[in-house]
Amino acid sequence: MCRSPSWALFEGCEWLFFQNESTVKLDSSFFLPIIFFALLLKTNNDSAGMMSEGLVRTALYEAHQRWGGNIVDFHGFELPIWYSSMMEEHLNTRENAGLFDVSHMGFFRLSGEGVREWLQSISTQRVEHLQPGRCAYTHFLDDDGVIIDDMIFAVTDRQTIIETGCTDWQNPSDIAILGVPNASMIPVMKDWFNSHLPEDGSVTLEDLSDETSILALQGPKSPAIIEAVLGAANAIKHFSGKAISENQFGITGWIQGTGYTGERGFEIFVNNNQAETLWEALLNGGEPFGICPVGLGARDTLRMEKGFLLSGQDFHWPGLPDDGESAVESSFLARDSFETNVPFGLDLEHDFIGKFRVEDSIKSRIQRWWGIKYIGRGPFPRTGSKVLDSQGNEIGIITSGGPSPSLGKVGIGLGYITGVEPGDEVLIAPNPRKQIPALVVRTPFI
Repeated sequence: MCRSPSWALFEGCEWLFFQNESTVKLDSSFFLPIIFFALLLKTNNDSAGMMSEGLVRTALYEAHQRWGGNIVDFHGFELPIWYSSMMEEHLNTRENAGLFDVSHMGFFRLSGEGVREWLQSISTQRVEHLQPGRCAYTHFLDDDGVIIDDMIFAVTDRQTIIETGCTDWQNPSDIAILGVPNASMIPVMKDWFNSHLPEDGSVTLEDLSDETSILALQGPKSPAIIEAVLGAANAIKHFSGKAISENQFGITGWIQGTGYTGERGFEIFVNNNQAETLWEALLNGGEPFGICPVGLGARDTLRMEKGFLLSGQDFHWPGLPDDGESAVESSFLARDSFETNVPFGLDLEHDFIGKFRVEDSIKSRIQRWWGIKYIGRGPFPRTGSKVLDSQGNEIGIITSGGPSPSLGKVGIGLGYITGVEPGDEVLIAPNPRKQIPALVVRTPFI
């Protein structure tokens, strides 16, 4: 689900992952692959003078600076990669709570009579049965059956939209769908939706991305923080969504029980002019619960431990230009929903664009996306690492990999592997000289 570049871009940068001298360091072999990225980042900063030139700042940019965020260029956005350290932020999110700025993500509103049935026709998820207030996960496939993007969406209604503070809803229908495309896929998905809208104009697409800030509060203590800051009525259940109820800060918008960490959590959608008020309220009000601001680095290690897909890294739509920078060929990442092995978001009881390829993959049992967990010591798996069988034959490639903070920095990875099942032993080749034994596992890792 969300959200590149991944941890693979930052793996190897000790100065990014650990900020305390007392912290145990990673194996030095882990640092080599992406030293280039660290140098490139520094060069870009030095040569640009001010990183803001040509880049987009979210409404929370100044708040990130006040809270000590280390800002990087993230797909054209100036966003924090970490505050204290990736390790601390990762573990604190698992144990307490973390607050993320994910305003680089998109926000679409689809509305009109029959909008659920229409979305179902282009979605791997069954939609028509979802009632207002429910969220779901889906893939969108192209005509060849290859994943274009994955997305969390929510079903809502006219009254709820009005309660969010909306005064200019363009379509007079009673049902609407709110969707969150990945940052780099906003224009692609906008074009894709527009090209498939009903010819009679019954369904309308509105792109609210530029005017909307998205804050993600994640972790086991996040419900208590929401209750303390925004009131108990806003501490909604997992994969539910609603208009933000009246609260002491006058915050309006949409809140849903979703996230990208695998923890209990919330994603909150507000107008840009309310973002900083909400950010400060959550961090200050959440202090007794151990909250901390979290950068995009820990967000990626958190999603990797739960086995969540990363657009552009674990799958790649062939319609996008190949920048030539990935360690894995983009053609290898052209996958359908069955190949990703994700246990939700695929319903074969309805027709949808690209379904034929999914059915063919089920019959052929070709490569599927599995987790691997080291049972030996050595350099961590990383994007592009080969997966070998016991005879040394290549049977797959790692698409995401690195140390698992929650497992004591054990090496974990995710990749497409042929002919394996959970419990099988394979070899990971993080470089031509090393082969590390690992077990095939079904995610999540924790």
